[in-house]
Amino acid sequence: MPNLAGDTGAAIGPLDVRRVMAALPHRFPMLLVDRVETIEIDRRIVATKAVTINEPFFAGHFPGRPIMPGVLIVEALAQAAGILAVESLGLAGSGKLVYFMAIDGAKFRTPVEPGVLLTLDVGFVQKRSSVCKFAGRASIGDKLAAEANFTAMIADPPAD
Repeated sequence: MPNLAGDTGAAIGPLDVRRVMAALPHRFPMLLVDRVETIEIDRRIVATKAVTINEPFFAGHFPGRPIMPGVLIVEALAQAAGILAVESLGLAGSGKLVYFMAIDGAKFRTPVEPGVLLTLDVGFVQKRSSVCKFAGRASIGDKLAAEANFTAMIADPPAD
């Protein structure tokens, strides 16, 4: 994974789903990161999504041939990037949110079916205090399932 944003060398992990939920506002059915294997602060995250037949989207995508929608694979990559940003920028507990701004070069190589562990490998391409760029790859074992570059904005949550 490219790292053009600097490298502090600090690493943490693994993080269980409770720690994932402490970093992200997402909850079932939209929480798409189950575990973080490792975070290299200011550089990269490797996380896991356990894809099960119980996922609500499989009922309609597709009956008789369940395949995880590509947009949800990209969302899982973005959630992993959100955890990386929160941990790297010291935003845990701040209430700040990480919002998608752009997706570029998304490519889908292999269908993601129930019963697999989807590995989410995301790295910083550029890191600033309010806008970050990432490159991500989702894999099943050694097989690339999807890849994308994306940009996210760190902001306060909407006012109530």
